[in-house]
Amino acid sequence: MNNMHNIWKMRFGHYVNEVQKYMRFMVTGHIAIVFVFVAGAAGYQYSEWLKVVPTNFPAEWLVALAVGILLAFSRPTTLIREPDQVYLLPLETQMPAYFKKAVNWTFWSQLIIPVVVYIVVIPLLNTVTALSSWQIWLGLAFVIALKYLNVTIEFNYRFANRGHAIAVDRLARGILSILAIETALTASIYVAAIYLVLLFAYKMSLQKRAVVQPVPYEHFVRLEQNRMLRFYRFANYFTDVPHLRGTIRHRAWLDGVYKWIPFAKKNTQLYLVWRTFIRTDDHFYLWVRLTAIAAVITAFVDIAIVAWIVVAALAFATTLQLKVALLSNGEFRMDMLFPVAPTQRVQAVEKLLRITSMVQAVVVTLCALMQPYFYVIPVIIVIVSELTLRLSKK
Repeated sequence: MNNMHNIWKMRFGHYVNEVQKYMRFMVTGHIAIVFVFVAGAAGYQYSEWLKVVPTNFPAEWLVALAVGILLAFSRPTTLIREPDQVYLLPLETQMPAYFKKAVNWTFWSQLIIPVVVYIVVIPLLNTVTALSSWQIWLGLAFVIALKYLNVTIEFNYRFANRGHAIAVDRLARGILSILAIETALTASIYVAAIYLVLLFAYKMSLQKRAVVQPVPYEHFVRLEQNRMLRFYRFANYFTDVPHLRGTIRHRAWLDGVYKWIPFAKKNTQLYLVWRTFIRTDDHFYLWVRLTAIAAVITAFVDIAIVAWIVVAALAFATTLQLKVALLSNGEFRMDMLFPVAPTQRVQAVEKLLRITSMVQAVVVTLCALMQPYFYVIPVIIVIVSELTLRLSKK
């Protein structure tokens, strides 16, 4: 096991299996249908907007800003674990071979997002600019080169500085990347190459500093733990992640909600369920996130049938996931000792979800006021939520 290639291969295989285990719950049939409708609606809206976009629209700056910001965030994926701080110390001289594979994987896994964004805006560039096809595709090659430089620079910066002041590093790289892309699209590719040279010189200086530094195991372990924690939290919206522990926050600004619950024995579970929903990040942010997505889509998509399908799917997902989360009996709760009827919790959860679905309907409808047939949206949300409550398992 002293071979770095074998260690990376083993780590990478375990990582892929872990991701696939949860992805099969996240990428389901109904989610795929929603994505297809959203993509179709977004494409239609985009094509219609291109027909009326003014010729002086700053497309080059829009592309540069969007892609440049994405390029600046190039957090390395090292797959380093906590025990490595001890067990890999004798192999520290061989770690460059391991990190080379980590940097390559980071580059290829993160490349798709800026490339897709750039390809999506190509029709806009063709509409409002006089750029030739070869200039546009040369710009794409420029984006790929910038991505590789950003990945290697962030890795070496973290290696040399243990991640301190990473925001300053990202700001500098973001500005240079934005200027490089904008110059490549508006001026000369040779002038834009100057920014590539500056980034390359910055990379080489960091690389020289990193070579003489010991491996920052603590920083890479923390970085990897936070990265996987974000993935597990996202996966937890679709399925149960056993080892995930949700964060609890007070949210004092919502304390007034509890005052609306009458003080009575029959409302014991209702009070506890409301506190659980409001104070648990996983539950509260799930509702906020899905409501925000539905609101944004209905605000910008003027195809009624698409908006209706999306809000129906999101209302179903919100109600079902919150119901499962709030009725979960996977761990001991103090309310199990209370002398109240076992059915009280089910009734309390259903009452809470009916209220949250109505609030969701109001928020989404307000954002859709300028769209045709907006008054159908709250009806769909309330009906779908109610049917989900009644037909799903308790």
